[in-house]
Amino acid sequence: MLLKDVTETDVVIVGAGNAAVCAAMAAHENGVKVIVLERAPEVEAGGNSFFTAGATRFVFNNIAELREVLDVSADEERNVDFGVYTSENFFDDMGRVTQYRCDPDLTETLIGNSRSTLAWMKKKGVKFEPMYGRQAHKVDGRFKFFGGQVCAFWGGGAGLVESLHKIAKTAGIPILYETAGVSLIQEAGKVVGIVAESHGIQSKIMAKAVVLAAGGFESNAEMRARYLGPNWDLAKVRGTRFNMGDGINMALRAGAMPCGHWSGAHAVGWDMNAPTFGDRVVGDGFQKHSYPYSIMINADGERFVDEGADFRNFTYAKYGLDVLKQPGMFSWQVYDSKVIPLLRDEYRIKQVTKVEANSLEELADKMEGVNKNRFLETVKHFNAAVRKDIPFNSVIKDGKCTQGLAVPKSNWAETIDKPPYQAYAVTCGITFTFGGVKVSTKAAVQSVAGREIPGLFAAGEMVGGLFYFNYPSGTGLVSGAVFGRIAGTQAALHAKSGV
Repeated sequence: MLLKDVTETDVVIVGAGNAAVCAAMAAHENGVKVIVLERAPEVEAGGNSFFTAGATRFVFNNIAELREVLDVSADEERNVDFGVYTSENFFDDMGRVTQYRCDPDLTETLIGNSRSTLAWMKKKGVKFEPMYGRQAHKVDGRFKFFGGQVCAFWGGGAGLVESLHKIAKTAGIPILYETAGVSLIQEAGKVVGIVAESHGIQSKIMAKAVVLAAGGFESNAEMRARYLGPNWDLAKVRGTRFNMGDGINMALRAGAMPCGHWSGAHAVGWDMNAPTFGDRVVGDGFQKHSYPYSIMINADGERFVDEGADFRNFTYAKYGLDVLKQPGMFSWQVYDSKVIPLLRDEYRIKQVTKVEANSLEELADKMEGVNKNRFLETVKHFNAAVRKDIPFNSVIKDGKCTQGLAVPKSNWAETIDKPPYQAYAVTCGITFTFGGVKVSTKAAVQSVAGREIPGLFAAGEMVGGLFYFNYPSGTGLVSGAVFGRIAGTQAALHAKSGV
């Protein structure tokens, strides 16, 4: 189907990532005609969802609730400690990492619908897999999960996008590739359609409701510099090159209320020599998230963050900003052989900026851009400050810390004294932006006057008010799915109501 062949429908979905396709599936199952607009060509479809590792975070109080999402074998039930993740755990994590700014109503909606939404996706044909390689370590011969996460979408983000697009195709939901939303059509304050563009030609699509799920503005260097601040235009983009803020700007022009942390973003440690935008072959492999077991060194040869402040799940999305603030906008993660076996899979890809040596002096010579003498002094003082009387335990916050350092390490502080040593160079990789538009718990976009804009809904990265300063890992895809499903359902009900 081509844009010129479409003049009207019931619901238009803008975007074709996780949130958008969940909205399309929900609208379709409610009996309305749906069309999806995807700015990217088909070979680059899926937005940022394609580039994620696919982690999920949802409430489960026992193995039976876990099985609603993840197929757990009898052998796994006996030999794996999946733990539990309660609503209270989820609320605590969301509040703590966002400095208690997350919108309580949206947060409650996210948490309360987390497991049921993933179970709904599973029934549609989406598959899940346990995260043994990333979120569990063997303790006394038994895998133990930590950090509140146990499973991911099968095949990561790429597998999720493939599954969702296959489901949409089977359901007969048309996706118009290389077709961008340009502006909303309004009559008497209601959204009644959209102007779309394909290959330079614009056309109107009249619709009873529009769902905007077109991502944030992380791909737009100008908007990053304008809203996030100096040097953000130089950050690497972890994902798609197509998230230019178009959906947000369309909504704002239609009178939507800006909402959320417009100067904040999800940003991680990303390989220093990664390309400007995400690589669809390497995917999330450029991330480097075993830093809690490292010391992170800047160009001055000094540490600058508490690498062990918390589980990686609760610090990785803010430490990218700390790296961006360093001289030269890079740092090196330094490991000794005691912890190298704990490194995540992304440290073993071919496209990695890595040096290795049998002495710290030799390692320092290989760490490009680093003050060698200061680095060696930093390691000396760090080793002397490590509490030797506290045992190391990678699956709990073990309290193995340093004493007397200006920049402490609160957990997992191991001395750097056993060769061979490895160091990995990282810079800042931006994932998505936290600023968006205000929505209700039914995903209805709110106007600057505090009222719903009839016929307009939003989901995914465009939802403002959930994340501030930081982010609990695995929440983004679940949030996209939850509010995507709600947005699609509500858009369908609005379309059928004739209001």
